[in-house]
Amino acid sequence: MSSKKVIESVYELVLKRNPGESEFHQAVKEVLDSLVTVLDENPQYIEARILDRIVEPERVLMFRVPWVDDNGKVQVNRGFRVQFSSAIGPYKGGIRFHPSVYLGIIKFLGFEQVFKNSLTGLMMGGGKGGSDFDPKGKSDNEVMHFCQSFMTELCKHIGADTDVPAGDIGVGGREIGFMFGQYKRIRNEFVGVLTGKGLNWGGSLVRTEATGYGLVYIVDELLKEKGDSFDGKTVVVSGSGNVAIYAVEKVQQLGGKVVAMSDSNGFIYDPQGIKLDTVKQLKEVERKRIKEYTAIHKSAKYTEGCAGIWNVKCDIALPSATQNELDAAGAKALIKNGCKVVAEGANMPTTPDAADLLIENKVAFLPGKAANAGGVAVSGLEMAQNSQRYAWTFERADAELKNIMVNIYKNINAAAEKYGAKGNYIVGANIAGFVKVADSMLAQGVV
Repeated sequence: MSSKKVIESVYELVLKRNPGESEFHQAVKEVLDSLVTVLDENPQYIEARILDRIVEPERVLMFRVPWVDDNGKVQVNRGFRVQFSSAIGPYKGGIRFHPSVYLGIIKFLGFEQVFKNSLTGLMMGGGKGGSDFDPKGKSDNEVMHFCQSFMTELCKHIGADTDVPAGDIGVGGREIGFMFGQYKRIRNEFVGVLTGKGLNWGGSLVRTEATGYGLVYIVDELLKEKGDSFDGKTVVVSGSGNVAIYAVEKVQQLGGKVVAMSDSNGFIYDPQGIKLDTVKQLKEVERKRIKEYTAIHKSAKYTEGCAGIWNVKCDIALPSATQNELDAAGAKALIKNGCKVVAEGANMPTTPDAADLLIENKVAFLPGKAANAGGVAVSGLEMAQNSQRYAWTFERADAELKNIMVNIYKNINAAAEKYGAKGNYIVGANIAGFVKVADSMLAQGVV
């Protein structure tokens, strides 16, 4: 059977075994479609049925999470942990608390995590977890009760050398603290079982900034390879959460001008450049909507709805909000306005047809599994510090992060060129991430 036929048969089986999980289907198809030439040159992957094995999680955990709200009423949510691959290290990936969470989302994120973690060069497998619990509008006490119930089950399946979760949407320092405390209480051990911890109890400097900084570092390396830089560039960043805020911070440090940001309601455009201190105050301190920015800075305009942000003229676009936010219409607008680089700060924020349009029109497109790997990279560095019982300085952690992102760019660029797809960083990222995992699976036998 030809490599293409092998890929088609594997994908058909994925569709059959995982009905209704569209995000997972999309992620699997993107990776598999990149691997034809790899399989042609490495028939041992076909013989060992690496593809059939790599699309199946090693373990899927689903459990109920009962908890009591402030009114004394019992609430019940559903919890998940998908341990996808341990071929190159303990499972590693975030926990997401959001009403949209279901098994398909967690499998999609876990599958992506396998290759993202591989690209960092660190010894981390791939996994993901979460719950349909919504922390918005809940008191600290309610969040604590939920997190403790969630961890009461999860603690049976994770550990510093088994599975090391982190935060994600809806899971920040507060939630990590409550879960870590419950794990420690039940297991009676203080170990690096979660990352994103507080600095006083095992956390790492730069973890807060990591995904946003890493996103900008990899784009900066791409620009340098082309003899260019951020200096004087106009940049659009969607979102106004952690990733977006620190991407804006690093862009501004490197001489770029960010003119637009968004939240789930709409976007702001400030031709004079976004004043980041205001955004931080609104989003991190006051927890207000981004439209309030215009009451403080009269040079800015607010537009209801998020899709229009891609109509803002820019040299570089950094989609950093949520999956599938940049569609074909948005890609066409970016192309028309002369955008030269698009890099994903969120998980799969660009639809497949939009990504195809960008690549066809010679826009350098850096996919999330490479471009937003900074967060998990510093999580890996936190694991290293926990193992050493030692805390690094901000400068050392930041330098390590930058080095990892520079190497990711070099590796995906080299992989794309080696397999006949020069300049296609989706193909390069998928291949570079896959080969390391596949070779490790071969070496470890049929497990």
